[in-house]
Amino acid sequence: MHWLWGIPLLAGGVGALNFGIRRGLAAPRVAEAGRPEGLLWREVSMPTCNAKKLYGWFIPAETPGPALVVMHGWGGNAEMMLPLAAPLHTAGYSLLLVDARCHGQSDGDTFASLPRFAEDIDAALRWLADQPEVDAQRLGVVGHSVGAGAALLAASRRTDLRAVVSLAAFAHPAAMMRRWMAGMHIPYWPLGAYILAYVQRVIGHRFDAIAPCNTIARVTCPVLIVHGLSDDTVPVAEAQQIYAARASDAVELLLVPGSHDDYGDIGRQIGALQDFLDRAMRR
Repeated sequence: MHWLWGIPLLAGGVGALNFGIRRGLAAPRVAEAGRPEGLLWREVSMPTCNAKKLYGWFIPAETPGPALVVMHGWGGNAEMMLPLAAPLHTAGYSLLLVDARCHGQSDGDTFASLPRFAEDIDAALRWLADQPEVDAQRLGVVGHSVGAGAALLAASRRTDLRAVVSLAAFAHPAAMMRRWMAGMHIPYWPLGAYILAYVQRVIGHRFDAIAPCNTIARVTCPVLIVHGLSDDTVPVAEAQQIYAARASDAVELLLVPGSHDDYGDIGRQIGALQDFLDRAMRR
């Protein structure tokens, strides 16, 4: 019966492994250091799932009209999306730049994930629709990286959005995680396969169900997929993969100079973003 002593040892080893996975994949929290200079704005708080609160900056347009939720990527915050704020505001859009849970100045939670980013986008849209400066019939979402994947997931479950702008989205979470594991020299078998299975169990979603290359086919509003040609984090081929899986002619692909996190390069494409949003909001 001495083998029975191995059961708690094995359980302890698995528990330690699971703890290490969650700690290793946890998003870094970076609080905003700057503010939306030169714009009229106010700090806001809004409820989201699990009785948590989100922090954000609301930048209302001068007259009531269309509005956008702007969601950052993994480890980001509202400040990192500021290069888009002034040009979109000048174009007449009210903006809500929001921190996802476990990011920036929003509440923490047990973990962050693409589906939880999508829940926070839904919460931000509910808050935005209630503002007197906003036309609740003309709402859209701009998301970056994980925030872009979350925007597509949220849009795939809604029929009230006018537009989604996806910046540097990855096509499938499993492929993204396998690149990360390769960079960490983690062998796929058996450890990498266990990590993928464990993460799906924790977040409560199969990767196939939330992958942008699959959710794009269920989005009914116009979508602009923007991707940097020099993106070393998410290859440009993944943007093309998402685009190829579209089910609507209202999905557009815009390949631009720039890398994954270089918002300056994306900001220089604001004319194309504005043209797409104006066309989508006028539908």
